[in-house]
Amino acid sequence: MRQFRVGESIVYHKPKRSFSPGPRARQVFPLEHGEAYHYVVDKFWKIIRVNDDGTLDVVTRTGKEHRLSVTDPNISKARLLQHILYRKRFPRLSPKR
Repeated sequence: MRQFRVGESIVYHKPKRSFSPGPRARQVFPLEHGEAYHYVVDKFWKIIRVNDDGTLDVVTRTGKEHRLSVTDPNISKARLLQHILYRKRFPRLSPKR
C-alpha cells in the first residue's frame, strides 16, 4: 500500500464521458457508437487527512472535499515538474487545516 502524508499534492486522473471533451481532456476515445467520448482529466488536489480505514480526504482548489481509497489506481503523487507547470491549479491549504 502506498504511503501518503497530510499536505502532500496528488494528481487524480478522473475518467469522464461526454459528447464534447474539454481542452484539458487526454486519452480521448469514442464510445461504442461514436456519439460520445471517454477521456481522462487530471485534477490537482492536496491531502488533508489520511484515515485509518485506508482512505484519503483531499481538497480541490475550489475547496470541495473528496474521499478516495489509497488503492485507487487513478491517484499519483505530484512530481516536481507538475508542481512547477500547474502550481496555480493546486489548492493552497489555509493554516487552520
